[in-house]
Amino acid sequence: MNLKFNNITISGSVSVGKNTLLDNLKPQLQPLGWQFTSGGQILRDYAKEYVQPLASLAGKDFHLKVEERTRRLLTEKGKYVIEAWLSGFVARDLKNTLRVLLVCSDDALRIDRVANRDKVSIEQAKHLIKEREEVNFKEWQKYYGKYNFFDPKYYQLIINTYSCGPMETVGKVLDKLGYHNGKH
Repeated sequence: MNLKFNNITISGSVSVGKNTLLDNLKPQLQPLGWQFTSGGQILRDYAKEYVQPLASLAGKDFHLKVEERTRRLLTEKGKYVIEAWLSGFVARDLKNTLRVLLVCSDDALRIDRVANRDKVSIEQAKHLIKEREEVNFKEWQKYYGKYNFFDPKYYQLIINTYSCGPMETVGKVLDKLGYHNGKH
């Protein structure tokens, strides 16, 4: 099997389609031995092992240990697809990792996705998105510096999920990976 990359990271903000892409890549890549995880799962696994508080209450050392674990999966294990807001930023210097950034140019669609997924009102969905983004970026900038974590320079593939549906998104990722119609 001769794919162009050993790993894939899927990054992006709230309700841009990260989990959908992760799930849609499984039928093609799991039979080839690829594993799938999320930043949230890595965080929960680490917290179970080291009995830490909720991620939002954890300090810099905790977050950096989770980042270290993510990098280890990508550098030592291989054949990983990791979905997390910062997974592409964490892997920004790893040449063997396809870093995908998902964006959605229509905030109304993102709000609708959150409202339907979380069964909340439109106003609550707007508030949830704004709060998560502000809190997360403020916290990460405290730890990493004043980065724009979604700067296109950190990614080889940027997909707008407003104009690109779920299956087209998968196709773009598989094409960039060098996976063509099951032939690799």
